[in-house]
Amino acid sequence: MAELQTDVLVVGGGLGGVAAALAAARLGHRVVLTEVTDWLGGQLTAQAVPPDEHQWIETPHTAAGYADLRRRVRDYYRRNYPLTASAAADPLLDPGLGIVSRFCHEPRVAVAVLDELLAPLRAAGRITVLLEHAPVAAYTSGDEVDAVTLRDGRTGAEVTVAASYVLDATELGELLELAGVEHVIGAEGRDTTGEPHAPAVADPLDQQAVSWCFALDHRPGEDHTVDRPAGYDRWHDTVAPFWPGPQLSWHDVVPITLREREWRLFEDNPGAEAPFSLWRYRRVLAREQLTGVDSDVTVVNWPQLDYWERPLLGVGPDERAAALATSRDLSLSFLHWMQTEAPRPDGGTGYPGLRLRPDVTGTADGLAKSAYIRESRRIRAEFTVVEQHVGVDARPDGAGSEVFADSVGLGRYRIDLHPSTAGRTYVDIEAYPFQIPLGALIPQRVDNLLPANKNIGTTHITNGCYRLHPVEWSIGEAAGALAAFCLSHGLPPRKVRSDQTHLADFQRLLTGTLGVTLAWPDEIRTHRD
Repeated sequence: MAELQTDVLVVGGGLGGVAAALAAARLGHRVVLTEVTDWLGGQLTAQAVPPDEHQWIETPHTAAGYADLRRRVRDYYRRNYPLTASAAADPLLDPGLGIVSRFCHEPRVAVAVLDELLAPLRAAGRITVLLEHAPVAAYTSGDEVDAVTLRDGRTGAEVTVAASYVLDATELGELLELAGVEHVIGAEGRDTTGEPHAPAVADPLDQQAVSWCFALDHRPGEDHTVDRPAGYDRWHDTVAPFWPGPQLSWHDVVPITLREREWRLFEDNPGAEAPFSLWRYRRVLAREQLTGVDSDVTVVNWPQLDYWERPLLGVGPDERAAALATSRDLSLSFLHWMQTEAPRPDGGTGYPGLRLRPDVTGTADGLAKSAYIRESRRIRAEFTVVEQHVGVDARPDGAGSEVFADSVGLGRYRIDLHPSTAGRTYVDIEAYPFQIPLGALIPQRVDNLLPANKNIGTTHITNGCYRLHPVEWSIGEAAGALAAFCLSHGLPPRKVRSDQTHLADFQRLLTGTLGVTLAWPDEIRTHRD
């Protein structure tokens, strides 16, 4: 078995993992970064989810590293794509003109940009990247993680990486289980957290739906119908207890009000509470921005793809694999339904010209490389963020979010929980712009493992606003910087938080060297939708 030694091991190459690796390496330490797929970027790339961002993302309140990522994506399009003159000149170029955010772009472009970001540090030997490597074992002594063994998905060969600090940036918090780090899965109970929107009692198997996304263009007059999936008939007739009709339909509910609505694929339907077309929702390439391109490209990550039957955590590997396979089947079933049976405004049925785009997702079949994961294992942390810290309804009137003295970054998103494996419908409630407290990144017991993704000290409820792209980046960046700071100063993470001098020094490192903003102005912190 091969062996490597490094200062910082980052397991998981999503946005949090990449940000962590960049921060630690830029602060002078050697990093090994691993990723289970052959694409870095996680939800932004391998899961094919365009950035979901807030209205202040273009302001100086955004972390410099994340702003640089977005700037480089725009530059990539300007250098390489046949943009119209007006699109190329737009300083806020939005390649897809999607609805979900002001900046929708193709996953493969983000992969190229992330590789570009890492290139100088890889050339200098500061970052080693191991793609298609999955963690299979962790070795501990006392309250420390000594090493992690990873298996190469292509060859089966294994490598063990020993590190002073180990960061878990995996999508499901895999190292927490492998290393025996105390953690939580599923939903905490209101009887424990006091959160108004939590279920009455804890249910570890109550977890958010996953979605297997895919990319499409539209070729009118052509037939690109996929084979009828094995589970098509079942999905055709499935009606969830929280849904207004069959899973394969244009009908769903408004997440905030739970009122029924009806979508159209290419046309707006404002009278049915669907003010824009589904096609535009997560469109990542708009033909009107380009010359010589005859079709948009959109990513399908719509409510009809939510797979809610079985959880991924708290079950055996065979059951997890079966759940993921069924999620893929649901996605292909919805595509087949759109191509063959979906009602059209002209009275006809089906859009056979919908074509999968494997080149956009980097796969043979056009589906994303992996499922979109909304919820992970979460550490039992020194400090846990609950609804009462960030939720508008759970805070005093006009108070804004809780102010954390140990802030290591900022975030902004609604508390957005998709239908769950316990049969619960959406929980979509307003949250104030918030901070990321350092205490949520520090496990209660283990000294040298840090979370760097959706696995921080949040609850099932607050995970709903701490799980999106900009927040994940900031979590990873803070974790990588913390590991570097601790190595440079010979301090354990919990000492950095508990000692005001060390905490102030660390926060100055974040703001001064990495360009991280730690506090919202009060007029933003108290802002309501």
